Amino acid sequence: MAYLLMFVTLLHLITLAMLFIATMEKSWWEWEGMENSDLWYNCRFDNFTGTWLCASSKETEWLQAVQVLMVLSVVFSAVSFLVFLGQLFTMSKGGLFYFTGLCQVFAGLTAFTGALIYTLHNKEILQDSRELTSGHFGYCFILAWVCVPLLLCSGIIYIHLRKKE
Repeated sequence: MAYLLMFVTLLHLITLAMLFIATMEKSWWEWEGMENSDLWYNCRFDNFTGTWLCASSKETEWLQAVQVLMVLSVVFSAVSFLVFLGQLFTMSKGGLFYFTGLCQVFAGLTAFTGALIYTLHNKEILQDSRELTSGHFGYCFILAWVCVPLLLCSGIIYIHLRKKE
């Protein structure tokens, strides 16, 4: 039981960190390594100064939907972890972690919806950027997709996890 508890706690912290990185980092779409776009900025590498020059992304409805869903996913996962810690110390023996599991499942579903919207509507989201055929999805986009099954699995584990002394 102790190993399962450590495993699910570690899984939760890893997915929370990955989700936070996927939401905040600057690589949802890349063009040849010298220009990229994320949920918040479009950035271009300036060879002369050796720095990234960033401008705010043009706000489209699809981009705002992805932003909201990814931030909600981080919030759900963080709340889930805090509730788990609270339940761990206050819940009676034999209790189930339903609320923690449901929050984690909601985090997975919001991350899934956000990544799916970005996948299906990247042309509208990146409409003022360079030609999309010369670019590809970045590591933050892939990280968001990797988080989805991890969040759903940890949510299911929490729902079935029973507190023992």
